[in-house]
Amino acid sequence: MTRERRATSPVTPDWKVMPEGPSLVILREQAQIFKGKRVLAAEGNSKIDKSRLAGQRIVSLRTWGKHFLIEFPAFTIRIHLLMFGRYCINERKPAKPIRLGLRFARGQELNFYNCAVRYIEGNLDDTYDWGGDVMSASWDAAAARKKLRAMPQTLVCDALLDQNVFAGVGNIIKNEVLFRIHVHPCSKVGALPPARLRKMVEEARIYSFQFLEWKRAFVLRQHWLVHNKGVCPRCEIKLHRAHLGTTHRRTFFCDRCQIRYSSARRSAAK
Repeated sequence: MTRERRATSPVTPDWKVMPEGPSLVILREQAQIFKGKRVLAAEGNSKIDKSRLAGQRIVSLRTWGKHFLIEFPAFTIRIHLLMFGRYCINERKPAKPIRLGLRFARGQELNFYNCAVRYIEGNLDDTYDWGGDVMSASWDAAAARKKLRAMPQTLVCDALLDQNVFAGVGNIIKNEVLFRIHVHPCSKVGALPPARLRKMVEEARIYSFQFLEWKRAFVLRQHWLVHNKGVCPRCEIKLHRAHLGTTHRRTFFCDRCQIRYSSARRSAAK
């Protein structure tokens, strides 16, 4: 197969798994074929001024957490895939309305669905703290721990989904990380022993990169321990599932092996 034919082969993501930070990294990798290319036209039902994009050349394609960033010389398009956002490269989903579609030479196209789209003006370094992205080479674990210590009354199930602390962590990662570190989702951040808090920060990054490799290999679901499961693989008892915290996201956990840390028992917890 020639290089040009490889570049124009259709790419469709997994339309069943909600996008999290690792999925955005895959999008960034797949979309590199558009770096340096000039946009011929833009379409879709997004309310942004799409005429502004015509004739603009893409400088870079970046990600921060769940944000996909298409950088042009003077501005950036930010795509937030939200809960159910999806994309297609060099193909379309006929039954789905395009939120933003970019057209390039030789029939190439980049299409986004069910997402939020907006412009970011100026330098992206003035907008984003790259050290807050769990997938970034600039990830700052010490800064994450500091942010967590400043929110002691927050439930850990909410803290892991806080994009100001763990940009890119989504509900799957939350459930799996809490199970791995034996922490009940209704534990309060301030009640966690220092070693357990450190472990939560470490595992959020470790699991995110494992998520990325499993998703690349199309085996992500095979590695879920509790997410969307019914039985605890450690205790062999029924898992609980509930919509917890202020985020009210679906949570899977074991009441036996995941310890619920509270202020009263912190001194005795290991």
